[in-house]
Amino acid sequence: MTSFQSTLGDEEGIAEELAEGQREISIAEFFEKNKHMLGFDSGARGLVTAVKEAVDNALDATEEAGVLPDIYVEITEVGDYYRLVIEDNGPGITKEQLPKVFGKLLYGSRFHVREQNRGQQGIGISAAVLYSQLTSGQPAKITSRPKGQSQAQYFELIIDTDANEPEIKADEETSWDRPHGTRIELEMEANMRARSQLHDYIKHTAVVNPHARIELREPGLEEPLKFERATDQLPAETSEIRPHPHGVELGALIKMLEATDSYSISGFLQEEFTRVGKKTADSLLSNFRDRYFGRELAWRPPAAHEDAALAAAVEGAVSNKGAAATESFATRIAETVGNHERVSHAELTRIVETIADDVESETGKTFGSTVRENATAAAWREITAYGDAEDAPEEETRDLLTDDLHAIIEDATSTRKDDETVRAVAEALARRLANHGDERFRLTRDELVREIADAASFVVDQREVSFGGTARENVVDALWSLMRTVPDEVPNVTAVAADRDAAADLLEAMRETDILAPPTDCLAPITAELVEAGLRKEYDADFYAAATRDAEVHGGDPFIVEAGIAYGGEIQDGSASILRFANRVPLVYQRGACATTDVVKSIGWRNYGLDQPGGSGVPNGPAVIMIHVASTNVPFTSESKDAIANVPEIEDEIELAIREAARELKSFLNKRRSMQKRREKQDVLGRILPEMADKVAEVTGRERPDIDGALARIMNNVSVERELDAENDEITVTLRVENHSDTNEDLEITDIVSGEPIDPSAGTVVDMDGEWFLQWTPTVAAGDEETVTYTVSDDADFDVSVDGVETEKLTVNA
Repeated sequence: MTSFQSTLGDEEGIAEELAEGQREISIAEFFEKNKHMLGFDSGARGLVTAVKEAVDNALDATEEAGVLPDIYVEITEVGDYYRLVIEDNGPGITKEQLPKVFGKLLYGSRFHVREQNRGQQGIGISAAVLYSQLTSGQPAKITSRPKGQSQAQYFELIIDTDANEPEIKADEETSWDRPHGTRIELEMEANMRARSQLHDYIKHTAVVNPHARIELREPGLEEPLKFERATDQLPAETSEIRPHPHGVELGALIKMLEATDSYSISGFLQEEFTRVGKKTADSLLSNFRDRYFGRELAWRPPAAHEDAALAAAVEGAVSNKGAAATESFATRIAETVGNHERVSHAELTRIVETIADDVESETGKTFGSTVRENATAAAWREITAYGDAEDAPEEETRDLLTDDLHAIIEDATSTRKDDETVRAVAEALARRLANHGDERFRLTRDELVREIADAASFVVDQREVSFGGTARENVVDALWSLMRTVPDEVPNVTAVAADRDAAADLLEAMRETDILAPPTDCLAPITAELVEAGLRKEYDADFYAAATRDAEVHGGDPFIVEAGIAYGGEIQDGSASILRFANRVPLVYQRGACATTDVVKSIGWRNYGLDQPGGSGVPNGPAVIMIHVASTNVPFTSESKDAIANVPEIEDEIELAIREAARELKSFLNKRRSMQKRREKQDVLGRILPEMADKVAEVTGRERPDIDGALARIMNNVSVERELDAENDEITVTLRVENHSDTNEDLEITDIVSGEPIDPSAGTVVDMDGEWFLQWTPTVAAGDEETVTYTVSDDADFDVSVDGVETEKLTVNA
């Protein structure tokens, strides 16, 4: 029965009619209908996205010009619309490039560059222009003044979505008070419902760009939000690099092979990839040979008493070379082979070649390629004798393969394997290898795995014994380590590019070869020091920690992960705040779809001192957790660049960076809890000791015991006491420091005295407006004491302060 669908298209000319409806779609036209993909799915979010794209461009431009960024953002209401203005002090944009930068999607300088940048696709700011004209019908108004030019250039433009080209409405010179920079003004349909996200974006941008000064003015703000720079240090300059061999995908590798000018694979690797020199290329090619050609099994040569048999076999394969030359040739081969612990076919070939050359030069006899091949074959048969020798009596039967394999398998498997089982597996494996079809015993690792699995399975089925997966893997590892990489020339670039399997072998060889991590001069991480400085600038906390990981590779692109944690202080309690960044850009939306959030939720935060209901999810506590991924190509989940994709290599580094910072948080919290318990204990003792002293005096009828210093001794504290000895109109002052703890203490003691200290025995005296500061920095060993003595007038006042030791470990009676 003919289906209805199968009759469609039977009409003559239907294909031509359908073809007439097909036409190319402009990228601008596509995003005109799919603006949500770029983050412009609502008026609230559209405003935030437009600010984000313009500020990101401004930061990139100023940094590339070596200028500390000063960025001004202003939002005002204009009837039913909002006007957005962003100004920067960057290098400006030339008149020729300006229309394309703002009026053409997928136009930029960074897409093909392996170098860290905020922008990559050339879509962001032109998408904001497109959203503006779609919702308000107004052109973008752009002013730019390149450094060194007397006048600025003013443009008004829209995007012709059919052609993805700028349509210029105004083009004129104008004056501008900035000496250089760029200003863009957009009018759009928007609202301020996403005010908190906008503020978060600006604040978080200030956190990871501590070198930037940003000012935000918006409706409803009495005073502008100003974020001052915390450092004058610009991010490190970045340099373009080539891709790294680790992480390149097969299709990309084939494309690179097809495009390169190199003829050899070695040249290709050194020219097209970073961190690949001659030595690394040779190592990589060895791994490629192992996969492409396989390795050759190397066998133990016959026992010493059988050297004569091997020599005789070689002599029998040589004819018409004279008795003396033939004997010398055969004997040397037998002796040389006998001196090797193991010999592969390729090694035997080299031995024969070398000795043939020597004998030729000594005797004048020619040992051509046929003679050499025959000699190699004869010697190889003696080395790898298997089964019954043809036409030989039973007592002369030799099975060198089985004997050799038996010894290897016996060493590789546990002692619980009985000898009969081991011998049976060795026999089965020898039989399979001898019938493998390659007299050189050349196998890939996968082929070796299959041969061993088949041999073991045969024995298990026949004998009902155990020879499991671990034993098989051990035998594979043992044999593979004894096999030799072959000397064959690898195919050239053209051949590998045309052979998908060969390209796949090359790719796997690249991935398994140890190669230095990519250079980091293509990346500009914030650095742990500035991550902490950024957090300190914007968050009033009790604790800060930061960590910057070493560079790793994903998809041939290097990346660095950084993490920071701020805790306590003025940070609001509740669910911890997660700050996500990529190339110094805050990720405001799609937190739940981001790899960074997934990693934070997967960590067991209870181990680091934070509450985590249910043992998973975002932890609770007055904490801010910041993650920054810097890469030459951040794998975003969409064109709007709101979330990082779940790439295992990046997730692993995010987790390690967070844990590194979290370990410092754990130490801080443990120490704080310890200090809290110590403080509570001291408070109790401080109340009880005086009461005990009074009671003892009452019960015994004696004077009240002197308990000064007792608290310090009980608590193992550092004690600072002042002793005064008055004589005439002077007082001799002694500051005594006793260390009752079990560690050495480096102290900074400042004694503020209203009169001038005379002849202090240690420290220095500084006069500051009628007050004298005795500054003393003793190092007091555990169980030891130090003193400083001076004289002063008898009407002097004293005030001592001690730094270098926690308050809870300090007792001051001064």
